[in-house]
Amino acid sequence: MQTVLRTVIFYFAVVFVFRCMGKRQIGELQPSELVLAIMISDLATTPVHDQKTPVYLGMLPIFVLMVIEILIAYLSQKSVIFRRIVTGKPSIIISRGKIDIKMLKKLRFNIDDLFEVLRSSGYMSVSEVEYAILETNGQLSVIPKTENTPLTLKILGGASGKATLPRNVIKDGKINNENLSLLGLDENWLKKELEKRKISSPKEVFLFTTDGVESFVQKS
Repeated sequence: MQTVLRTVIFYFAVVFVFRCMGKRQIGELQPSELVLAIMISDLATTPVHDQKTPVYLGMLPIFVLMVIEILIAYLSQKSVIFRRIVTGKPSIIISRGKIDIKMLKKLRFNIDDLFEVLRSSGYMSVSEVEYAILETNGQLSVIPKTENTPLTLKILGGASGKATLPRNVIKDGKINNENLSLLGLDENWLKKELEKRKISSPKEVFLFTTDGVESFVQKS
């Protein structure tokens, strides 16, 4: 009976911890979150079987890990450098229809893996893809070439042009000069775009995403 009671207690304790982490599926967990999930599962199992360990001592390390995860999430929101250290950054595997062989080797991602994910996304050939980005959670995001893009009202209305890769040029009020450079843009262009929207400073912007032609801007 005591084992059953301990099992119930630790079940709800673990559920509470994972609710604090946010609603993500297992395949969407960041590396730090996956490690946390494994550690919590292991910590919760031991005191359930070990009747000599007081319940509060078994729950203490679980809640310590929860606090660590909340702290990591907070620091990741405030610091781009810390976020990159903990979660890494997305990697472009296919760029402008060509596979980046060096990036594949760096990620230990083979051709079979790439084609498997492309097929699951509905694309049978690399020739159909403009960009493919391996996200930090291990999922592959695919941007098709214009001629292979699913029909939308915008396309039916006559919109044309080459598929492009939008990039975050401002995030949490901070300018990303690397992404500006990759788009062939500079801070003068960015300043003019902000002025068009009556925004005096990048600090007023929560997110500014652009491909150089179309932009999405949301204030803080």
